[in-house]
Amino acid sequence: MKQAIINAVIHTGDDIIDNGVIIIENDIILSIQKEIPNDIPEIDLKGKHIAAGFIDIQINGGEQYYFSQFPNEHTIQDIHDSSLKYGTTHTLPCLISSSNETILQGIEAIRNYKEKHKNGILGMHLEGPFLNPLKRGAHSLNQVRTPTNSELEEIIRYGKDVIKVITIAPECFTEDQLDMLLESGIVISAGHSTMTYDQAQYYFSKGIKLVTHLFNAMTQFGHREPGLVGATFANDAVYAPVILDGAHCDYAAARLAYKLKKDKFFLISDAAFLGRKVSNFKWENFDAHLENGFYRNEEGNLAGASISMQEAVQNAYNHLNVSADEAIKMATSRVAAAINMENEIGKIKLGFPASFVQFNDDLSIVETLNCNSFN
Repeated sequence: MKQAIINAVIHTGDDIIDNGVIIIENDIILSIQKEIPNDIPEIDLKGKHIAAGFIDIQINGGEQYYFSQFPNEHTIQDIHDSSLKYGTTHTLPCLISSSNETILQGIEAIRNYKEKHKNGILGMHLEGPFLNPLKRGAHSLNQVRTPTNSELEEIIRYGKDVIKVITIAPECFTEDQLDMLLESGIVISAGHSTMTYDQAQYYFSKGIKLVTHLFNAMTQFGHREPGLVGATFANDAVYAPVILDGAHCDYAAARLAYKLKKDKFFLISDAAFLGRKVSNFKWENFDAHLENGFYRNEEGNLAGASISMQEAVQNAYNHLNVSADEAIKMATSRVAAAINMENEIGKIKLGFPASFVQFNDDLSIVETLNCNSFN
């Protein structure tokens, strides 16, 4: 059935249309226009703003379950349902450094879920286990490891149609292993790494165009050794996602990163859990507890974030001195471009999913628009 969303300020991802109309049918955008049709049901936004739903490419859990602990369809549903409460319509559930068995189990769960549900689960983000142990962060040391050809080949063979993003420390790979991963089509993100500036620029030249949570678990910028942070700043082709919660990254550092990266700067949640409903969590050698609104482990290290993409967007507007439209792009069109999905999601555009957020002028109110179709 066709529906018309009327009286809306439409943020398409390319421009802003005042008092526009969006025609949708079967979860797809049919047109963006000025005229209001008189023969189909209407959703009247009464002058509110509308944009594509947020995209979170790094989320570890929903309001109840942690994907790496329970890599099953029930957890995936929890992540999807919980994300919808905070304006996020598309996600990549994140599996952190785990055993090979758990990785394959997570891949299978995502694959089975996607076969049954045509919603916003895009695939999986595999963060690790092939990280540099010196920059492992909250990842368990007994799970972080150097890749072997056989394990890497198995993960690629079994998971290349499911894994959208894989976070690795490229310096821990042989040239042949890195080429194998690059040729798989999986988007590689460099993170949890001790790379120097020159090493990073070399790996960027080979085709890596994304880093995992800029500033965190990587070599920092220094005036004698610019590190991975400096290499990211200097390379115009590299996307830089930030956990914008004031703890993982000071807002002043985020403002600098935005000035340097511009349209390559975007937002992730890296949420351990959404809604801050889980106050204490322990799984194998991984632990997290809420401390002053942030998840930390027993060692005092940050252990995943507690913000939603909704909060990240609001923080961008309030702390980065950007417009509401710019903050929205950091959670939509730019995220899609970073994972090579800019022609599929992240904009209000003909043929794109009818998944939206509605919000007021200053983004103090942001919520998923329920068209009774995106569930």
